[in-house]
Amino acid sequence: MTVPEIPPETPRSLARFAMRQALAEAGIDSADLDARVLLTEALGVSAMTLVTEATAPLTAAEARRATTFLARRLSGEPVARILGSREFWGLPFRLGPGTLVPRPDSETLVSSVLAAIGDDASRAAPLSVLDLGTGSGCLLVALLSELPNAIGCGVDRAADALAVARFNARVNAVGDRAQFVEGHWTDGLTGPFDIVVSNPPYIESAAIAGLAPEVREHDPLLALDGGPDGLDAYRAIIAELPRILKTGGLVAFEIGASQGTAVTALLETAGFRAGPAVRDLGGHERVILARHR
Repeated sequence: MTVPEIPPETPRSLARFAMRQALAEAGIDSADLDARVLLTEALGVSAMTLVTEATAPLTAAEARRATTFLARRLSGEPVARILGSREFWGLPFRLGPGTLVPRPDSETLVSSVLAAIGDDASRAAPLSVLDLGTGSGCLLVALLSELPNAIGCGVDRAADALAVARFNARVNAVGDRAQFVEGHWTDGLTGPFDIVVSNPPYIESAAIAGLAPEVREHDPLLALDGGPDGLDAYRAIIAELPRILKTGGLVAFEIGASQGTAVTALLETAGFRAGPAVRDLGGHERVILARHR
């Protein structure tokens, strides 16, 4: 694919138009938004400044950055990967090669856990939270930001993901209440914890080849591949939950849109009391909550 070059001295408005047109011709539905976000990043200005100073010409360095960002987006790289960060639960999160891009659908897990905890007095309790497969740390950090006296532990097999998660915890002012451990699910953990959360890999192995290029080529395989039926991680975690979760404790899983029945059955077979699946804003089943009996 030929990438149009953004020449120096191009007015900002024309650069944005050229980027939007190239992205639209490549079939990218969010062409207008992507062009705006990438150009503001290339220029180091706000979206408002991009509008109010639309006739300002690009410097040579700005033009090079804009062309580079456009090329990366046209190659299928997600905007968040290009920027190296993504907002989640109103908080900024750095990304890395070993982390998923936090998605708005995952905020359903955070809101569901907070609703299950209850009122402000309950949220002020000294709770302990375990996040299995923490990635960028978005679930744990978001929960700790809402639970002022809670402490948390994030576990991941990828050392580079843990470094990113530690950074995100510090930036979002919960670093003194969070620790991050390299490991495979619950191996080496003793607990017991009040809350266990996880957004584990849940894509069926055979389905990965059919995923969108933004996911298939840029998200870490370790965070996607859930085994032949997509349930391997759930089985491994649920088998250990009675050991690491307090009696009456809460577990919350993010799930694929068609996995609610299967994950609920795994939990109930292990002696947990599961509620109905919680749906995300798109109407898809997204989270399963259960209590340790």
